[in-house]
Amino acid sequence: MAPFRRAYEDFHEQTAQSDWLEGLVKAYVGDGIGIDFYREISNYVDEDTRALVVSVCDDMGQSAFIVDRVRAAIVEDPRAGGRLALWGRRLVGEALSQAQRVAADRDALSNGRPGPCCLTEARSRSRRGPWSWRRPRRMRSWRRAP
Repeated sequence: MAPFRRAYEDFHEQTAQSDWLEGLVKAYVGDGIGIDFYREISNYVDEDTRALVVSVCDDMGQSAFIVDRVRAAIVEDPRAGGRLALWGRRLVGEALSQAQRVAADRDALSNGRPGPCCLTEARSRSRRGPWSWRRPRRMRSWRRAP
């Protein structure tokens, strides 16, 4: 992970939360990005490893804690919903920027040529079709009751 340390540090520098709710949303978004990454990569490993990765990702129930706390905070102060939605978008944008920078700096991730990286090309060979990576994972709304 040493080669990627600077990208992580830059991400955390650019996305320093100002309060507890922003910290919770940051954990939720980071967890979601990580799980999506592991699920996607699991398509390119052996079946036993894939089954393990999928079962671990399915067992990640920590997000319920965050969703409950953030929903309660929005009920208490409805203005927090808009602020936290913008914060979540900022987090995703910064994560994508850092990932793009890492891929551009490493030939092994970009096949050494301009254009789509090897992960994008691998996605086109996945079961879900060439553009499945563009469809965001459906996330539960903060505002709706369970």
